[in-house]
This record gives sequence, C-alpha cells and structure tokens, in this order.
Amino acid sequence: MDPSTATHSSPQAKLDPLHRAELVERLQRIHQSNGIIQPLEGVFVARTTKAMDPVYSVVQPSLCIIAQGSKEVRLGDRLCHYDPYHYLLACVELPVELKVLEASEETPYLGMRINISPAMIGSVISEGEQLEASRPGSQQGIDVSPLDSTLLDAIVRLVRLIDSPADARILQQSTVREIVYRLLMGEQGDRLRRMNLLNGQASRIAKAVKQISKRFSEPLQVEEIARSNEMSLSTFHQHFKSVTTMSPIQFQKQLRLREARRLMLDEHLDAATAGYKVGYDDASHFNRDYKRFFAAPPKRHIESLRKTVSL
Repeated sequence: MDPSTATHSSPQAKLDPLHRAELVERLQRIHQSNGIIQPLEGVFVARTTKAMDPVYSVVQPSLCIIAQGSKEVRLGDRLCHYDPYHYLLACVELPVELKVLEASEETPYLGMRINISPAMIGSVISEGEQLEASRPGSQQGIDVSPLDSTLLDAIVRLVRLIDSPADARILQQSTVREIVYRLLMGEQGDRLRRMNLLNGQASRIAKAVKQISKRFSEPLQVEEIARSNEMSLSTFHQHFKSVTTMSPIQFQKQLRLREARRLMLDEHLDAATAGYKVGYDDASHFNRDYKRFFAAPPKRHIESLRKTVSL
C-alpha cells in the first residue's frame, strides 16, 4: 500500500511550555503502570513504556491528544501521525490500526482520549451563530491538526479535575463543552460542523460499519446494508468512502486479513485454515490479498512477526 499521510507543521512556539509540562506531570502521577485507565467518565489515559507493533481497535467519536511520545493511526490507506503538538479528532466510530512510535522506561508514552457525543456537538453549535458551517468540510472519519494554546488550556483544566471528584461532578461537563467549542472554532471546526449537519448519514455509516464488522466472514450484501440504513446504493457508496476512505468491499477485506493475521499469530493456524475462517474459499486468492496488504506472504510475515516479538 501507498498510504497518504496526514501531518502538519509543528506549532511548538504557540503552546505554553508550563501547560505541556503540567499535563505530563499530572498524567504520570495519575497513571504509573502500563495500560489504560478511566479516571473520569468518558476520559481515558493510556501509558506504555515501549513502542509497539500495530494493534487493532475501534475508535469512538473523541478527541485524542498525546502528552509524551507519538503515535500513528491508520484508517484504510490514510495514515495519521500525531504527537504532543497535534491532536487527532475522530467523528465516527471506526475500526483503526494503532501504533505507538515513541516510548521508553525513562520517557513513557502518555496519551489521553476524551469522548465527545454528537448530542453535545449539536448543543454547542445551537448556542452560537458563529458556529454555523461557513464552508464545506471533509467527511473523513479521522484527521489530525495542530494543538493550539486555548484547546490545551481547557484540556489541562479537565485533567486537574481528576484530583478533585467534587469539582469534577460540577465542572466536567462544562469543561468538555468548552473543549468542543474550541474544536469547533479551530482548524477542524468545519469538518465537525459538517459531520453534525450530516449526523443522520454519519450515524447510518457508523451502523453499516458495525454490520460489516460483525459479519465480515460472510458474503457482503452491499445492497441489503444500504437498504437497511435507508440509503440508495450510490449514496451509501459515496458516504461510506468519504467517512472510511474505503469502499465497503475494501473495508471488509481489511477486516478479514487482519483477523487472519491474528489467527495465525495467536492461535497458530496455518494460512489456508485462517483464510477459510475469515471467509476465503480459495487459498491462492487469500495468499494474494494477504501479500498485497501486508507486503509479504502469510507464512513469511508471521515468522517475521514472531521473531520480532521474541527479541
């Protein structure tokens, strides 16, 4: 694959170094072992001390920021890289590939996710005329933008509430609303507003993603999925690709190949059996698709991954 990579010039000079340092200090104190915790409702903190191989996850509509380290997120052929000077905004629930790039015992990766509900986005938009959509925005499910000082300030104030549950009960919702407001006024505001205006279509695509993900090993019935989501076939194809960067068939194929990789790596299945379990009737067809996607035949790719894990 030849992924398109989303990056932006670093806005280091625009961020308050004291806020950045405070964010790192507080997250390190809150979370001192590897893994993911939820210190506040809808707020998650992740920590790891080593860079990792890609893992597959489902990203919720959320704001993702990094206090320390860096990460890649892949959606189809789109590759987004972000770090302490950038944020990632996910507008639709989607399965993605995640990879932590920078982490060590001395400088662990520290990341944070703040879930954002479509209802809150709509509520904030309804309160200000200046928040109405001013120009067409992208429908892409995820994107990366530079982190500005006003957004960082609101995020730090949200993290401070973790130390004060009594304050959090009163102030958390208003602080998250401010964060949503800052996002709407920022670089991705038009995309977020467009997703709100198309909330019906976006929610239908999110439902379709779940339908395909749940039954990815079965033959894909695109017309049936479009009809069940009250969309014409052409409209469904258009919006599905706008949000996920892939056609429904490409999306299903990636789900199948990633699951086959897991079956071979974790459950020690041979390529033919793994391919059959994820929906391939023809072993040679599975091998061709696998090599095209992972840039190596199944057996060689799995052997290489096992060597890497054992180092």
